Amino acid sequence: MFTPHRKMLATGALLGSALLAVPVAAHATAAPPDAARTGLTAAPAADAGLDDPAKKEIAMKIVSSAENSSLDWKAQYKYIEDIGDGRGYTAGIIGFCSGTGDMLDLVEYYTQVKPGNVLAKYLPALREVDGSDSHAGLDPNFTRDWAKAAQDAEFKKAQDRERDRVYFNPSVKQGKSDGVGVLGQFIYYDAIVMHGDGTDPTSFRSIRARALSKAKPPSRGGNETTWLNAFLDARVWAMKQEEAHSDTSRVDTAQRVFLRKGNLNLDTPLDWKVYGDSFHIG
Repeated sequence: MFTPHRKMLATGALLGSALLAVPVAAHATAAPPDAARTGLTAAPAADAGLDDPAKKEIAMKIVSSAENSSLDWKAQYKYIEDIGDGRGYTAGIIGFCSGTGDMLDLVEYYTQVKPGNVLAKYLPALREVDGSDSHAGLDPNFTRDWAKAAQDAEFKKAQDRERDRVYFNPSVKQGKSDGVGVLGQFIYYDAIVMHGDGTDPTSFRSIRARALSKAKPPSRGGNETTWLNAFLDARVWAMKQEEAHSDTSRVDTAQRVFLRKGNLNLDTPLDWKVYGDSFHIG
């Protein structure tokens, strides 16, 4: 079972803009916020964060449980389908979309490191369909060629790199700036995976701004659990604004479970449910 999710379309609020200073391609970004405009205040980085390799592996598995109904996230490099959410093809380990710019960024980067690869010929089509759900110029062989590319170690490295650049690293950096621990950084990561970042009301930064109207992050003297509950409340509101996101179980029966247990460090064992499926990490 694959569940609908995804970022906003390319309407000036496309995913991929870094939360802090992380360079991204201009066609797929909104301007990153600055401290004066957002009121961000730096907090000392935690000794261990979601970027710890063992914690990052846990994060990949939990996201994969929601994105692909499987803990085997490394099996998803070859995944590709149109899930009917208006974002065109969704593919790979983090759900790169042909309609939201991040798939284009990925294939452009892959072509830089490996010119003449099997996906390079689709770059003109990917530029044309960016911002839409169109398959023009991609069908009938794009899905076959994506799966073929996924056998290449360089393409896997490219997916890892773009996941980290656009989603993972900015989320961890913002989490540490807000003074939240591993669970909080994961909560941020899952939010930006689904919603992207931009100026639209359901983007990551808008969710965070909505939470700031209700609570303070630890970097501003707030209680971490109170802050994360406020953020999740704002996240649920954002999810319910779009039918493709309206099932909030990845918050209600996963992230809320960890938070209620006080597991701010995302320590194993972990048990949760997403979209009715049960998962366990020992």
